[in-house]
Amino acid sequence: MTKSKVYFTDFSTVANENLLKKLERLIRKAGIGDIDFKKQYAVVKVHFGEPGNVAYIRANYGKVVADVVKALGGQVFFSDCNTLYVGRRKDALEHLETAYENGYNPFTLGCHVIIGDGLKGTDEEVIPLDLDYVKEAKIGKAIMDADIFISLTHFKGHVEAGFGGAIKNIGMGCGSRAGKMEMHQDGKPKVKANLCTSCRKCLKACASGAIEFGTDGKVLINDRCTGCGRCIGYCNFNAIATNWNAPELLNYKMVEYAYAVVKDRPHFHISLICDVSPDCDCMDANDLPIVGDIGMLASFDPLALDKACADLVNQAEINAASRLGQSKTSGADHFSSLHPGTNWQSQIEHGVKIGLGSADYELIKI
Repeated sequence: MTKSKVYFTDFSTVANENLLKKLERLIRKAGIGDIDFKKQYAVVKVHFGEPGNVAYIRANYGKVVADVVKALGGQVFFSDCNTLYVGRRKDALEHLETAYENGYNPFTLGCHVIIGDGLKGTDEEVIPLDLDYVKEAKIGKAIMDADIFISLTHFKGHVEAGFGGAIKNIGMGCGSRAGKMEMHQDGKPKVKANLCTSCRKCLKACASGAIEFGTDGKVLINDRCTGCGRCIGYCNFNAIATNWNAPELLNYKMVEYAYAVVKDRPHFHISLICDVSPDCDCMDANDLPIVGDIGMLASFDPLALDKACADLVNQAEINAASRLGQSKTSGADHFSSLHPGTNWQSQIEHGVKIGLGSADYELIKI
């Protein structure tokens, strides 16, 4: 079987080529020009960043992608879908304000920004699937209306998926609110009552009415929980923790949603391994990077891209001052050490099974 090609360049520069020019050279070398963009709508799926978190990808990189697509004759726009949890990306108005504040606006990008699933997260297209876990994927309508799909991903850790890479950016990120609920609903956090201080910050984080309090003032999580994990990030006392019974199922569904997004149309994928925070960009703060900045990668195969990114991070020296560096469980697998109980490999394994891509890749350095 032919290995998927994954193109790579590090973050070193020379006088006549800055990082933005280097990114353009990377994606052209990786073959983005092989796609027929002429008079086609192309969506660039990116995480616009949660206010307070500064680890997301700078919009400067996004403009490089937009400029290349326009030069190839495409009509390009950037998009993301609304969040399941409360925050400043829960509806299109606040989501756009957040995107603009973080640099993802028409003046910076040279193209428009559209929230993929509309004002309230209900504008969706239902994609029939005949896969193991998802029979109908609910994807943001504007994203599915595009003729060509491009993902621009910040590669980092994730409390449930192990890592957040292209698959998460595509699968979870393109799901409408109902789609996100479907991916999350089989798992919910657990409560360590002895650590709960009854501060009630978790109540503000919950979008599904799942937070209650007992007669002792301790938090309780009811059956309305969708398992989004937002309350975990809001708890300063580690009283709410992930219930590790469901991460693999989450990954399986996420992979199948990614398959629904990219199937039957041209697609291309870019990942940046920089500011590798231990948790997702959905959190309203980011911690010290677990490793140093590594490089930029591009491929037509999102699965091979994620595998290459994971391998490069696991080969990198741990930042001793980071949460991972301070952990007593640090091992060869940085992601499993960082979030014990997760299984990021399940994304790769299930993606291979359903034909999303290949785990075998050739890393081509430019």
